[in-house]
Amino acid sequence: MSTTKSAGSTRLGRDSRPKYLGVKLFAGEKAKVGQILIRQRGTKWVPGKNVRKGSDDTLYAMKEGLVSFKETRKLAFNNTQRFVKVISVL
Repeated sequence: MSTTKSAGSTRLGRDSRPKYLGVKLFAGEKAKVGQILIRQRGTKWVPGKNVRKGSDDTLYAMKEGLVSFKETRKLAFNNTQRFVKVISVL
Protein backbone atom coordinates (compact mmCIF):
# COMPACT_ATOMS: atom_id res chain seq x y z
CA MET A 1 0.00 0.00 0.00
CA SER A 2 1.14 3.56 -0.71
CA THR A 3 2.00 5.97 2.07
CA THR A 4 0.70 9.06 0.22
CA LYS A 5 -2.61 9.85 -1.48
CA SER A 6 -2.88 9.26 -5.17
CA ALA A 7 -2.63 12.14 -7.68
CA GLY A 8 -5.69 14.26 -8.39
CA SER A 9 -6.65 15.10 -4.85
CA THR A 10 -5.49 18.55 -3.79
CA ARG A 11 -6.25 20.81 -0.87
CA LEU A 12 -5.32 24.01 -2.70
CA GLY A 13 -7.22 26.32 -5.07
CA ARG A 14 -9.83 27.82 -2.75
CA ASP A 15 -8.56 31.41 -2.68
CA SER A 16 -11.20 34.15 -2.96
CA ARG A 17 -11.40 36.45 -5.97
CA PRO A 18 -10.02 40.01 -5.63
CA LYS A 19 -12.54 42.73 -4.81
CA TYR A 20 -10.83 45.63 -6.70
CA LEU A 21 -11.38 48.18 -3.93
CA GLY A 22 -9.93 51.68 -3.82
CA VAL A 23 -10.12 55.09 -5.47
CA LYS A 24 -11.38 54.96 -9.07
CA LEU A 25 -11.32 58.71 -9.88
CA PHE A 26 -8.66 61.01 -8.41
CA ALA A 27 -8.73 64.75 -7.63
CA GLY A 28 -9.20 66.97 -10.67
CA GLU A 29 -10.67 64.23 -12.86
CA LYS A 30 -14.10 64.60 -14.47
CA ALA A 31 -16.95 62.52 -13.06
CA LYS A 32 -20.18 61.64 -14.85
CA VAL A 33 -23.57 61.06 -13.18
CA GLY A 34 -23.64 57.69 -11.41
CA GLN A 35 -19.94 57.00 -11.93
CA ILE A 36 -18.19 55.14 -9.11
CA LEU A 37 -15.61 57.29 -7.31
CA ILE A 38 -14.45 54.96 -4.52
CA ARG A 39 -15.10 51.30 -3.69
CA GLN A 40 -14.50 50.64 0.01
CA ARG A 41 -15.36 48.49 3.01
CA GLY A 42 -16.52 50.70 5.86
CA THR A 43 -16.31 54.49 5.68
CA LYS A 44 -12.65 55.31 5.09
CA TRP A 45 -13.88 58.20 2.92
CA VAL A 46 -17.21 59.97 3.55
CA PRO A 47 -19.47 61.51 0.89
CA GLY A 48 -19.44 65.28 0.43
CA LYS A 49 -21.30 67.55 -1.98
CA ASN A 50 -22.97 65.77 -4.94
CA VAL A 51 -21.75 62.35 -3.74
CA ARG A 52 -23.89 59.52 -2.34
CA LYS A 53 -23.02 56.29 -0.50
CA GLY A 54 -24.32 52.92 -1.73
CA SER A 55 -25.37 49.96 0.44
CA ASP A 56 -21.87 48.43 0.20
CA ASP A 57 -20.24 51.80 1.14
CA THR A 58 -19.38 52.58 -2.50
CA LEU A 59 -19.26 56.34 -3.20
CA TYR A 60 -20.70 57.53 -6.52
CA ALA A 61 -21.33 60.88 -8.23
CA MET A 62 -24.79 62.49 -8.33
CA LYS A 63 -23.83 65.33 -10.71
CA GLU A 64 -21.27 65.89 -13.42
CA GLY A 65 -18.16 67.79 -12.37
CA LEU A 66 -14.61 67.66 -11.04
CA VAL A 67 -13.62 65.39 -8.15
CA SER A 68 -12.05 67.02 -5.08
CA PHE A 69 -10.76 65.66 -1.76
CA LYS A 70 -10.37 67.42 1.59
CA GLU A 71 -9.84 66.49 5.22
CA THR A 72 -12.12 67.93 7.92
CA ARG A 73 -12.99 67.34 11.56
CA LYS A 74 -16.19 65.45 12.29
CA LEU A 75 -17.96 65.60 15.64
CA ALA A 76 -19.36 62.24 16.77
CA PHE A 77 -22.47 61.72 18.90
CA ASN A 78 -20.39 61.19 22.04
CA ASN A 79 -18.68 64.60 21.57
CA THR A 80 -15.40 63.16 20.28
CA GLN A 81 -13.75 64.53 17.18
CA ARG A 82 -11.98 62.69 14.39
CA PHE A 83 -10.47 63.65 11.05
CA VAL A 84 -12.39 62.36 8.04
CA LYS A 85 -11.50 62.36 4.36
CA VAL A 86 -14.36 63.89 2.34
CA ILE A 87 -14.82 63.45 -1.41
CA SER A 88 -16.96 65.93 -3.37
CA VAL A 89 -17.94 66.57 -6.98
CA LEU A 90 -17.97 70.28 -7.82
